[in-house]
Amino acid sequence: MTFRLQGKTALVTGGGGGIGEAIGRLFVAEGARIVLVDADAQALARTAARIQSPQVATQVCDISDEAQVGALAAFIGQEGGKLDILVNNAAVREYHRLADADAASWQRILAVNVTGTALVTAAMLPYLRDSGRGAVVNVASTFGLSGRGGMGQYDATKAAMIAATRVLAIEEARHGVRANAVCPGSVLTGFTLGRAAARGMTENELVERGCVPAPINRWGDPAEIAAPVLWLASDEASFITGAVLPVDGGVSASGTRLA
Repeated sequence: MTFRLQGKTALVTGGGGGIGEAIGRLFVAEGARIVLVDADAQALARTAARIQSPQVATQVCDISDEAQVGALAAFIGQEGGKLDILVNNAAVREYHRLADADAASWQRILAVNVTGTALVTAAMLPYLRDSGRGAVVNVASTFGLSGRGGMGQYDATKAAMIAATRVLAIEEARHGVRANAVCPGSVLTGFTLGRAAARGMTENELVERGCVPAPINRWGDPAEIAAPVLWLASDEASFITGAVLPVDGGVSASGTRLA
């Protein structure tokens, strides 16, 4: 390890597993103190137990709830008010074609993926500005760039996150805060495996034929998403802001579309 985050404090939403856990694990290995945030208290406890580091703190928070986000900001303040890195990774999914999506499903997904991300970002900006070298990394999706059938609501929220990243980069540059986005493609997580199992698909079947066709024709590992997040969060990327980085095995380059 190069200890690229030595002395830094990071907050990672959606930290109860999958990509969030991989980011937390890598950040700790690189010297950071991290606060993992998730709405699921049990998932957070399991993640913290797996990482096994005194550098890990956890906070249960439903980011769609403004009061809970306020309590999260107060916790950071009580811990000394130090925050150098914010990773917005929390997300929910809806599986509908746009013609079938009702108002309730739109409200559920927008509340977390768009409004919740915005609430956390706004609440943490005072601390990030005080850092002098604050960094926001938003975990969006390659399908926020290209789109696909059947998950239009999710893809629309990720497109909104990409747009918000660029605006945040412009607005916060004068405060010393950078903002960038990473756009994963097909990533093999516990959530993905669980959803496949519910459809009667084995892990081998999922690995062999479940990912989106791409030049690198395989699933990504959560650690392969965590690595570029780390780099964008570190001072090595100090002259990069407003960037949108596909980490998708080439999906965005190949123009793959799914009906």
